[in-house]
Amino acid sequence: MDQFPDDRIPELEQILAHCKEGINGNFGIGAQFMSEMHGGSNIPANLVTAVPDGKKFKIYGNKFFCSAIHADYAVVTAKVNGTDHVGVFVIPSWLPEEKKKEQRNGYVINRLKSKMGTVELPTAEVDYQGAVAYPVGPLEKGVAHAVGIVLTRSRLAIGLASAALMLRAAREVRLYSDFREVFGRKIRQYPLAARQLEEIETTTRRTVAGVFKIQDAFNRLSYHPGTINSPDIKKRRLILRELILLQKVFTAEETVEVLRTAISLFGGYGVMEDFSSLPRLLRDAMINELWEGPKNVLLTQVYRDLQKAQEWYDPEIFVKDSLHGADPLQIQSLSSTLKDLLNRPLLDHPNAESMKTAEEWEVFCQTFFKIYQEQALKEAEEAETRMTAGGERV
Repeated sequence: MDQFPDDRIPELEQILAHCKEGINGNFGIGAQFMSEMHGGSNIPANLVTAVPDGKKFKIYGNKFFCSAIHADYAVVTAKVNGTDHVGVFVIPSWLPEEKKKEQRNGYVINRLKSKMGTVELPTAEVDYQGAVAYPVGPLEKGVAHAVGIVLTRSRLAIGLASAALMLRAAREVRLYSDFREVFGRKIRQYPLAARQLEEIETTTRRTVAGVFKIQDAFNRLSYHPGTINSPDIKKRRLILRELILLQKVFTAEETVEVLRTAISLFGGYGVMEDFSSLPRLLRDAMINELWEGPKNVLLTQVYRDLQKAQEWYDPEIFVKDSLHGADPLQIQSLSSTLKDLLNRPLLDHPNAESMKTAEEWEVFCQTFFKIYQEQALKEAEEAETRMTAGGERV
């Protein structure tokens, strides 16, 4: 709504003010409902319909997976009636004065979902039966705006959440391993355990450094005064887009591994719900692996993006720009691998060759992103050293 103001629809301005500035100390809660039963990540396949009704729309159909169902407003995608356009709309949960009556805005909650994790976040299935909705941005570009604005921020949030879960696990297991004595020694004093603890710490530091470097790049590009069409900004935006996708995939995946290892270091106590938060965090981490696109979908999207971008961004230069400061031999090797993979049959039907390419693509993506994180950690440590040497408080 901030990016696409519309003076014709004063309700949008009121909703935005409620969410950003609050009303009498009460701040509006927002959610995004996009998934439908036939395709969570396939937004263009939406069947939910938006029927024009003057300056507003009426929404009809089923949204299958709606998290934060307690929200005051929901951003939804819907196909504009009589067209192939999928637009973005904001639906208030209650119209003015109807919340007091507990009368919802043209929708019913069919049921709450029983999830394995993030259970404190109520998730439901919703039937829209003529809900009043307000369009946001050009209707013919709804998919691009839903992905570029809404899902991008959600994927960034998953990266931050994964880093936070790792930090919690690293702290818990570090304290426990210093406290718990087994067979006459602290857990940390056994080489096998010490190696696992070191691996958790290293992975966590690398992940946190990468998360903040990507967030910094996002902040800088979001407020960059230059034109979006300039070649430099276009390249930087592509790099950032791919890094956000890769971060969502691999930080979520590694968080599960970190938590599993941390639980094992607690022994039997690791699986006791009344002793540690780690079992709950593990379930939440596994949910994060699926939120906003599972691994296969996002790695396929990265492949499509880079294959298409070859026309204006040489793959070798893309790798060099993305991993600036990393080992030149690593950059050279990854550049050669990327150029080769982009000309192989990853998007064909499954056969021996395409599945081999898929395996190599996943390895490439994981290696590429890990090197990015390692470079981010190196830069952070160098900055910390400079600040310490300068007598500044870190």
